[in-house]
Amino acid sequence: MASANLNVMIKAARKAGRSLVKDFREVENLQVSVKGAGDFVSKADQEAERIIKDELRGARPNYGWLGEETGEEAGEDPTRRWIVDPLDGTTNFLHGLPHWAISIALEHKKEIVAAVIFDAAKDELFVAEKGGGAFMNDQRMRVSGRRRLDESLFATGIPFAGRGPLPAALQDLARLMPLTAGVRRMGSAALDLAYVAAGRYDGYWERGNKPWDVAAGILLVREAGGFVEGIRDGDDPLESGRLIAANTQVFEPLAKIIRSRD
Repeated sequence: MASANLNVMIKAARKAGRSLVKDFREVENLQVSVKGAGDFVSKADQEAERIIKDELRGARPNYGWLGEETGEEAGEDPTRRWIVDPLDGTTNFLHGLPHWAISIALEHKKEIVAAVIFDAAKDELFVAEKGGGAFMNDQRMRVSGRRRLDESLFATGIPFAGRGPLPAALQDLARLMPLTAGVRRMGSAALDLAYVAAGRYDGYWERGNKPWDVAAGILLVREAGGFVEGIRDGDDPLESGRLIAANTQVFEPLAKIIRSRD
């Protein structure tokens, strides 16, 4: 049974999702402003964050806030904060590709304790609470059971428009791809992690993420029985943005390859 906090998160995600789906159907008419090279922010994105913020702060006004569009705000309760990406996969959204998601996490004393990732275009709701397992549309999720790299499908992100460590990403691909069943670059870190939790991908790695990209997904993977660690020893994957996530069988061989250059 979902906690009161998780129910608030689900309500916020679904409400924002309805707004985004409406705008997605009219994507060609969206007014888009440039936030940076290759990194766009739309009115739809901003409206989704406003909806989520109103819902979450309305229900829990004393919690802190960290959002991609509106930044960080301290709360009266210094131990709890919402971490929100209102539209992960903005470039996909703006090109009419139905692969984007809302990501909401609740952090308590520096640990993620509840997570929601909502793929509104496909109506897939991924949720987890610490110690309570992970679910997709009320069905329990488990990471895959594949044991061999040559049977495994992985996901990653590749830096674009001068953002992030492109040489490192290309070296990773050169070392890993010949040993696997394939690597996908789908453009949403939140959904990459949700898909690892659901067993659709066997693992995921990436450098250069922000906390709102991965906070919810980290908990999903762990509650589905997978491992998530920083790429470098001692890294906090949430704070560093450099992480590896996988099922228990392929985590070590994947990590060995990715860490061989760090």
